[in-house]
Parts: sequence; C-alpha cells; structure tokens
Amino acid sequence: QVQLVESGGGLVQAGGSLRLSCAASGRTFSTYAMAWFRQAPGKERDFVAVITRRGSTYYADSVKGRFTISRDNAKNTVYLQMNSLKPEDTAVYYCAAATTNMVVQLLSKSVYDYWGQGTQVTVSS
Repeated sequence: QVQLVESGGGLVQAGGSLRLSCAASGRTFSTYAMAWFRQAPGKERDFVAVITRRGSTYYADSVKGRFTISRDNAKNTVYLQMNSLKPEDTAVYYCAAATTNMVVQLLSKSVYDYWGQGTQVTVSS
C-alpha cells in the first residue's frame, strides 16, 4: 500500500511559477512510475507528466517546455516544477503511482494504482 500526499498548490499570477511536491509512504517508491494529472472543473482528469522508475520523462503537449517532473528516491518524493503558468493551467493536480513501466500505458489514468488527494492550482490572468 502506498499513500501519496501532494503539497505546493496555490494562487499565482499568469507567468508565475509553482513547485508541487508529492510525498509517498512505503519503502518501494523507487519501483513505481510516478505521474501528475490534473482536473479542471467539469472536465476529465488529464495526463500532465510522468517519470518512470528509470527516470525517463514524458509530458503532455500543453505543458511541454514549461513543466518539469523529477523524483528524489531518497526522499520518496516526486516534484512538478511549473513555469510560465497560464490561466488554463488552473486545476486540481493529482499525484499517482503505477507499477507498470510501459510508457504507452502510463499516459492513461486507468493504469495507476494509487492516487493522492489533490492540490489546487489557480492561475489568475
């Protein structure tokens, strides 16, 4: 069992930056692929970024070049550095963990075994 706790959300002006953190419990963090998804009001929960257990990263086109996902296995933590934020980035951001390491599967929320409670990010124009 893995528990995920996100932090770092908040209100920021367009063009600003935020760094989200997701702390995981358990001693097997390094064996999981870790991802960030987001969900805006009235919309589906969408893929944002993933980092595999080997450290490969993949991003949604909408955030490529602005967001960076990273992990620190010693701290059982995954991060999402968000720069050049836009109002359309406003959403609840969720951290998720998956045991699969197949990239094509990791883009889908259905393969994730564990989810955090989410953290709100609001970008004002």
